Amino acid sequence: MTDQDFIDAFAAGRLAPEGFDHRAHLRAAFLLLRSRPFLEACIAMRDGLQALAGKLGKPDLYHETVTVAFMALVAERGTEGDWDGFIGQHPELCRLGLLDGWYSKALLASGAARKTFAMPDLMGERHG
Repeated sequence: MTDQDFIDAFAAGRLAPEGFDHRAHLRAAFLLLRSRPFLEACIAMRDGLQALAGKLGKPDLYHETVTVAFMALVAERGTEGDWDGFIGQHPELCRLGLLDGWYSKALLASGAARKTFAMPDLMGERHG
């Protein structure tokens, strides 16, 4: 699937939620950030993820802090070029525990962090 086909399907809610893994989240983030300002991309990502969670019958699956934190990590690395080149240059983004150096498990498990972006509580302890 081309990048354009992928992001069009994501925005329209046509992707199968069961196959929307971490790498697919990153791809959507990269493509949204490439075409929109940061806050607009975050809103589009939230809307798309909430729609996918709704299709699964799990509307509480969406996590605001994790989403915005990963959007920031992708944006920080830049969105030049294509998806394959980007992820090839930044494979660390695929590591699921990447946020562990910034966020405690307790904070990420909190209902408040699921609903509203939370600032990191482990700033600088372990990155990368």
